[in-house]
This record gives sequence, C-alpha cells and structure tokens, in this order.
Amino acid sequence: MKTIFKAAALVFAPMTAIALTAVPAAAQTKSGIAVVDLEEAVAKSAAFTTAISQMQTTYKPQIDAINTRRAAIETDLKTKGDALQAALKAAGNKPTPAIETQYQQYQQAQQNAQAELQRMGQPVGLARAYVEQQIVAKLDDALKAATAKTKSEIVFKKAATESFGASADITPAVITELNALVPSVSITPPAGWQPGGQGQPAAAAPAPATPAQAPKSR
Repeated sequence: MKTIFKAAALVFAPMTAIALTAVPAAAQTKSGIAVVDLEEAVAKSAAFTTAISQMQTTYKPQIDAINTRRAAIETDLKTKGDALQAALKAAGNKPTPAIETQYQQYQQAQQNAQAELQRMGQPVGLARAYVEQQIVAKLDDALKAATAKTKSEIVFKKAATESFGASADITPAVITELNALVPSVSITPPAGWQPGGQGQPAAAAPAPATPAQAPKSR
C-alpha cells in the first residue's frame, strides 16, 4: 500500500482543494471489465474536498508560516548555492578542500531546512492524514457497491491499463458510493492519534484501523 497524500506535500507546496466534479449515476459496463482510480475517487469525494477547504481556514496561520519560512529558506539556499558556484568557477572548476567544506555545509543547510519545514507542517499533515483515513476506511465498501451496480466482473487499476473506453471507468461510481457512505469527516484528530490508528485513545469513537494510504492494488 502506498500513501495517498504525503504530509510533506503540505510543506513544499501550497495546499489547494481539488475541484469536485459532477459525478454521473453509475452505468453498466458493456463488457463486464472495468477500470478504476481509487486515489482519484478519494481526492474527488465530497468529504475530502470539503475537509481540505476547512483546513485552509483552520490551519491558515500554520500554512502561512510554512510558506513564509520556505520562501526565506529558498532565498538563503540560493545565496549559498551561488557562492558555491562562484568559488568553484574561481578555482577553475577544480574542487579544493575549502570548496568541499563549503559544499558539505550547503548540503547540511538543505537537510536542516527540509527537517525544519517538516516539523512545522506536522500539525497540518496529521490532520490531513486523519481526513484520508476516515474516507479510506469506507473505500472497499464503496468499490464493492460500485462494482455490483455497474455489473463489473473484473476491475483493473486505471494507471496500469493501456487503453479503455469511457464507459469502462467506474471511478465516478466509486465517488458516488463514497459520498453516500462518508458524506463528511472531521479535520481534528483525537488527542494522541497517529496514522493507522496508533496512539488513538480508547474513549474515541471506534473506527477501522485502516492506514491513511491508498487502497491495495487490484
């Protein structure tokens, strides 16, 4: 299983809601063979798009702080990188002990910057993982329902399929089922919650221990 949306994405790029497209009613596949993109289904579900919009408001101070700090770091790293290039050029493109040291310092600055931004983004990343986990917990049920309603006998992963007709794509049907099964989710993880359900307090409402990851390949 692979992560649907890594928390790091919230650090290195501004968070934007994915537009919710109109989802047509499920139609029967002509051959009984279908394709599906389960990551797309989660990303375009009503619960996910609404939660992302809420997070942009709730976590705006953190997101703004991350973006401001990231811009400052990028400026600093560019200055260090330009200085390194200038030193190398002055040395006739021949590495010297001083340049090697300067390069190591530049690499260390990059690593420190990445670690700092990741720490700053942890609250937002954790909230997003919680949103995903709540939706993914219903993904198998949504797929089964969509498969039955479209009378699909075999379902392939869309990304692994060379070519298919529009009627073979049951992703919209899965989105419809997800919207019915999980119309909304919370963006506030319980105290101590971790992706996969680790550290979730006993008093919290029970939920399947499904990691905030993409569904299994089919």
